[in-house]
Amino acid sequence: MIDRYSIAFYLVLSCAVGVLDASAGDADPRYRACVALCGKTGCIGERCFPHCKFSSDGVPIGPWYMQEPLYLKWKQWDCQSDCCYNCMLDREKERESDGDGPVKYHGKWPFTRVYGIQEPASVAFSALNLAMHFHGWISFLVLLNYKLPLKQNKKAYHEYTCLWHIYGLLSMNSWFWSAVFHSRDVDLTEKLDYSSAVALLGYSLILAILRSFNVKHEAARVMVAAPLLAFITTHILYINFYQLDYGWNMKVCVVMVVAQLLIWAIWAGWIHHPSRWKLWVVVIGGGLAMLLEIYDFPPYLGFFDAHAIWHATTIPLTNLWWSFIRDDAEFQTSYLLKKAK
Repeated sequence: MIDRYSIAFYLVLSCAVGVLDASAGDADPRYRACVALCGKTGCIGERCFPHCKFSSDGVPIGPWYMQEPLYLKWKQWDCQSDCCYNCMLDREKERESDGDGPVKYHGKWPFTRVYGIQEPASVAFSALNLAMHFHGWISFLVLLNYKLPLKQNKKAYHEYTCLWHIYGLLSMNSWFWSAVFHSRDVDLTEKLDYSSAVALLGYSLILAILRSFNVKHEAARVMVAAPLLAFITTHILYINFYQLDYGWNMKVCVVMVVAQLLIWAIWAGWIHHPSRWKLWVVVIGGGLAMLLEIYDFPPYLGFFDAHAIWHATTIPLTNLWWSFIRDDAEFQTSYLLKKAK
């Protein structure tokens, strides 16, 4: 049988997580005391949470309409989450009145929820990135099939068409799970976000190598892609089923990003592509945007932290990137048509 004291203990334990994952806010005695009291009474000050009241066997007390709304329940906001969240807000107000700056709780800055969404700005910017990739992919599809000349077999002259289609799908998948993860950070959404990001970055590196070195033959493409695909697959399996090592995952992602930026930068400087200036802007802008992932700062107005602003900077870069992809398709189609005459 579960009594109120065991529930309170569970809330404190869950919010505190452990010494290894603790942040400055987690160790605050006032914060922990607030969470413990909330677990016992279901209230913080005059604010009470009906879904925090349980019977001795753990069944919620009260009619169904007094329980967690469905639109919040699917996000897994529960008594534990509400206690931690509201205690965090109260403690941050006290810190602000004392002239102290924000601190992290459980590895995250104190964000302000909007309709149950954990990080509203990051969700909005992720959705906009998804929309930009969808627009870019569709415009690329229209360009190849309706504006540029086709071969007699109705296939495009552009030799990287299929690769760019896969890239578009992986990009939209990655930004979709980014929006879901920032909406509610739980173990499943975190792993889906990280896995889809690694898959996109790894494939982007393969694509950068194939395009910059003009690898056309299928056998050569397989030889280039196979070892990288094997590493990416192994890494995704590792972080999902063995250990989600944040430091190691960050190193893998940074190496893949830097490698492809260098490849594109060298290729842009080597060839005389008519749209190479777009590639330069994307490479330099992408490199500068990465600094936001390194230079972390608390969210402005409770919404805009460094990670959210990084999501915002990728929106115009995505538009320019797909513009370059379309220009490259036109450039290669024109080259192949002249060569065929």
